[in-house]
Amino acid sequence: MSLSLLLLPLLAQVGPSGALPQAPLPDRHSRKAAPVIQQPARLKDCLDLAMLRPADAIEVAEVWLAEAKSMADRAGARQCKALALTRIEGWAEAGALFLSAREDTPANESGERARLGAMGGNALIVSGDMAGALAALDLARADANAARDAKLGGVIQIDRARALVALGRNDDAAAALKEARDMVPTNASAWLLSATLSRRMGKLGEAQVQIERAAELMPIDPEIGLEAGVIAVLSGREEAARKSWQSVLKAAPGSPAAKTAQGYLDQLGPPPAQSGR
Repeated sequence: MSLSLLLLPLLAQVGPSGALPQAPLPDRHSRKAAPVIQQPARLKDCLDLAMLRPADAIEVAEVWLAEAKSMADRAGARQCKALALTRIEGWAEAGALFLSAREDTPANESGERARLGAMGGNALIVSGDMAGALAALDLARADANAARDAKLGGVIQIDRARALVALGRNDDAAAALKEARDMVPTNASAWLLSATLSRRMGKLGEAQVQIERAAELMPIDPEIGLEAGVIAVLSGREEAARKSWQSVLKAAPGSPAAKTAQGYLDQLGPPPAQSGR
């Protein structure tokens, strides 16, 4: 099983916004996993244990690391412990371990080094260490380029953009998202995040084009519906905003996204035709 696939459910951070113009940049990871890599049996068993019983997996990984006689063993033990730590929210230590595992991976295995660096960067993002995350993701980007893995490189650029936004570097984040769109043009998250950032930077025309592309790629997605409505209302298209948010209520009733959409609709109040009733 790919380590990237194992981590994807753990790395999403979504928070409801307070008011329309301040809807947050969604922190969504691509749902598409990197190609599956073959893992030694010991590592696979340890990773499986980490998903089910992380405390036990940490003990197993520490014993494995203590007796490791090769770089491959050290990398495997550190990967396993890092994954187990993500299950108990030990994000900072997990990030450091993923990066150590990357260092223990041969330089000619650039694709695996890219994955480990990306997972380290993701863990550091969740821990709140954005500068450390960006440094890790820069390493991962170089490894992905060396491996000529455009798909993984695009996902890494999305994560770099997240860190850059958190650091207040919006122009650099926009450039990273442009590269992500070029590398993986069918990644809906790249277009959604681009639209959100463009909107926050006051570029509503660009935001509209980008959110339309995201909706084409993923027609029924609550986060895309939320953002489409925010862009519409800020552009003075109140009816379009209502339709977008109502589509979220229909597509994901009872979800956090639906609650946010209802809050937006409540802020708008009744449609003009009903306001005098």
